[in-house]
Amino acid sequence: MELLSQRGQEGVTLREITENAGANVAAVSYHFGSLKTLCDSAVEHALERYLDAQFQAVAHLDPTSTLEELAAAFARPMVLAFAAGGQDLVVMRTVARAGIDPPQGWERLNGKFEEGRRTVLRVLSAQLPEVDEEELVFRTRCAAGMLNWLALAPIGTELATRPVEQIERLLNPVVAGAFHGYSHTG
Repeated sequence: MELLSQRGQEGVTLREITENAGANVAAVSYHFGSLKTLCDSAVEHALERYLDAQFQAVAHLDPTSTLEELAAAFARPMVLAFAAGGQDLVVMRTVARAGIDPPQGWERLNGKFEEGRRTVLRVLSAQLPEVDEEELVFRTRCAAGMLNWLALAPIGTELATRPVEQIERLLNPVVAGAFHGYSHTG
């Protein structure tokens, strides 16, 4: 995961991964068949962990929850990863890097994506009844994209040196703003 988070699938070799993992190339080839399959499996596992954490954080909300509460829950897995650093942040960076160009096979996660989207839309639709669902989905995807960008950008490294409360204070209003959007009225 650490090598993938730093350089992506294109930047690692099977030998490098097996040396870091203390495994042999033949065993990895037998179980996964190829470097690409191994990397795709690792990234998919990391994404599932992230989606599960995000879903658990958002699932307790109800339609009366505010956009700020939704933003805090939606961003919580990333905030906690920044604050924890180490392997937690490596997983988030790996997910973010893969999100730029998702590997084949991620379609099997469409159910998880849809479940998470429905949970977020339950709050967004109640708080922003004048905005259609297509736009709310777009805003949700933008909020997720911002979090992914933060995981990879230099500003994410700056956030990783701060306590949870400070990261939340800085990040949650920005995510809430993405959810809220801007409505130009005549």
